[in-house]
Amino acid sequence: MLKVGDKAKDFRVKNQEGNDISLKDFSGKKVVLYFYPKDDTPGCTTEACGLRDVYDEILKLGAVVLGVSPDNEKSHVKFREKFELPFHLLADTEHEIAESYGAWGEKKLYGKSFMGIKRITYIIDEKGVVSKVWPKVTPKTHADEVLDALKV
Repeated sequence: MLKVGDKAKDFRVKNQEGNDISLKDFSGKKVVLYFYPKDDTPGCTTEACGLRDVYDEILKLGAVVLGVSPDNEKSHVKFREKFELPFHLLADTEHEIAESYGAWGEKKLYGKSFMGIKRITYIIDEKGVVSKVWPKVTPKTHADEVLDALKV
């Protein structure tokens, strides 16, 4: 996992519309890069809708949001349309971004271990440096935490 002060790792991946998106595309802006396990599941929907609801404020603070999951573009389109999400959802189907940011690893559910996305969020500053990390996100309160951190 990256730490505050680390240089953010660049990436190039498809968004929900099949367009290439890279971290460099947003240089000069703050980026809220959030990793979530799966489109249209309860916790992921709560987190995404929370960020959607404060997105205008996030934009006013000079930031953008990029959601990353291993779901494909088609899944992202449905999720984005169903919940009117205004930000890019990145299709990290090979979990390359997640691995480079420490968001891919072993998880446990009902006593079983499996590999998957860890719910982690980074704020990357205008110069591409990590300025804030949430190693464990609580979906219900996360949007307010992000807003508070961007205001600093």
